[in-house]
Amino acid sequence: MNKTTSGSLKRSDEPIWWGLFSAGGVCFAMFVPAAILFIALLIPAGIMAPESLSFERARSMVFGLPGLIFIGVVICLPLFHAAHRIRHGLHDLKLGKEHLNKLATYGSAALLSVMALLGFVIGIL
Repeated sequence: MNKTTSGSLKRSDEPIWWGLFSAGGVCFAMFVPAAILFIALLIPAGIMAPESLSFERARSMVFGLPGLIFIGVVICLPLFHAAHRIRHGLHDLKLGKEHLNKLATYGSAALLSVMALLGFVIGIL
């Protein structure tokens, strides 16, 4: 346990980052390859042609709750997974200060996540 000089426990934000790291790793391993397979290979090749999918139905799926979940699972959580790996890599290489590394890595993951979610919101409008 981390104790301060006064003997009280020091609070840590590490469980939050480890939770995001773990969730992002699962999403990165399970859903990103499936998204790449379907969106980049099978649908453009015509192997899985969504004949019954009209433009309006596709738009409602992409800019509805399924699209929001997709952004969170395929973009946002893997960003935090990568940020955590980069932060601990910098720590292992003894590069930078811990607080600045945390701010730079998690801050950039949060910024990119907000940008992805803003793109979703703009698409709704």
